[in-house]
Amino acid sequence: MSQRPAIGSRVRAFREERELPLEELARHTKLSVDFLQKLENNEVYPSIGPMQKVARALGVRLGTFLDDQFTQDPIRGRISDEGISGDDPISGFSVQPTYVYQALGKGKTDRNMEPFYIEIFPDPTVEEKTSSHQGEEFILVLKGELLVIYGKERHVLTAGETIYYNSIVPHFVGAAGDAPVTILAVTYNPQ
Repeated sequence: MSQRPAIGSRVRAFREERELPLEELARHTKLSVDFLQKLENNEVYPSIGPMQKVARALGVRLGTFLDDQFTQDPIRGRISDEGISGDDPISGFSVQPTYVYQALGKGKTDRNMEPFYIEIFPDPTVEEKTSSHQGEEFILVLKGELLVIYGKERHVLTAGETIYYNSIVPHFVGAAGDAPVTILAVTYNPQ
């Protein structure tokens, strides 16, 4: 597995470039100052929802925090039992190693969608807290069982099933059972 990216450092750089105090970023994103400090110090690797809120508040695409500074078209990769292969996939972890993200669009700086290969590990201590943000999400379950809470609805999806929803509706995505789940997720966040 590749080294954790310094996503928080990139967030801090964009925030400081815009001369935006941390407290103001917290107000715009509705995320706590404590959480944002941990993010900027690379102490947490958040889920997509909070990162989309930060990206929107800073006026950048979500993938900007994962991108290198080059454009390559088309982007190719391969998913195997070991995860994504190819040019240095990006991986990361949450506070507990519950989510491992691998960005599939890395290198295409003019993209409108954010494709991810994500492994989600079960953790009974994780609160099923919903979040919302602008845009849409599409998920294909590759392996395991996925729990999606969408508004007041609970959905359990298995390998081969998909779900597509508006991200403005409060939602939660996590492992449904005691085994890890692997998904392909594509997010769209209009700017």
